[in-house]
Amino acid sequence: MGLRLFHVSDVHFGAEDPAAIAWFSALVAEEKPDAVVMTGDLTMRATPNEFQAGGDWLRSLGVPVTLEVGNHDIPYYWDPFRRLFAPYQRYAAVEKMIERPLELPGVTIVPLKTTARAQWRLNWSKGRVSTGSLHRALAMIAEVPKQNLIFVAAHHPLIEGGTKGTASTRRGDVALTALAEAGAHAVLSGHVHDPFDVPVTRAGRTIRMIGAGTLSKRVRSTPPAFNEIRIEGSAFEAIARTLSPEPDRVLVG
Repeated sequence: MGLRLFHVSDVHFGAEDPAAIAWFSALVAEEKPDAVVMTGDLTMRATPNEFQAGGDWLRSLGVPVTLEVGNHDIPYYWDPFRRLFAPYQRYAAVEKMIERPLELPGVTIVPLKTTARAQWRLNWSKGRVSTGSLHRALAMIAEVPKQNLIFVAAHHPLIEGGTKGTASTRRGDVALTALAEAGAHAVLSGHVHDPFDVPVTRAGRTIRMIGAGTLSKRVRSTPPAFNEIRIEGSAFEAIARTLSPEPDRVLVG
């Protein structure tokens, strides 16, 4: 029996879809995945109440969880002082889950921060991979047992995945190339609210960009959705599971 990960993103507590939250929780309880990878935007406006609600929900799942910080998880333009000088002050409810590497049998999940408190452009919601963030991820990858699959968890897609929403991640392609060269097999992300699985060749290797949908009311082209990642040995596939009458579908990998 292989491993299963539930890859969820952009729940946006404060604008969450209660039916989608309940649906996901019930599936976790019934199917018992090996871990949940939450790739950011747990909250809508980064308020303490939203973090508390999101943290309570993640803890209630009863499985290992790792959580990335999304752009909505940092106080935004309406709170510039807090955004610039104390952007992580409200994380107490979820602190132990944030950027938590996960070790599972044959699989390692490595965090990669793609958010920034400020950027030299007007739209700070877009992604950015700093030199320090990339170096930390590469250092963790260097310690992974050679036989393991390596999944990197980030909020923003490092390059565009063909979805309506965009990430415009600065230094994303540089990071993707470095991660591929280091041996990473896939980058799991969110932000665009639609699922995708795109294989990309970098450094002579194929690395997959896998994006999850949203469990919020802020849907785009897809109903509320998350990805189930099924792993058998060195092979894996991503299945988009949606809260709709439509059947689950294997994303192209």
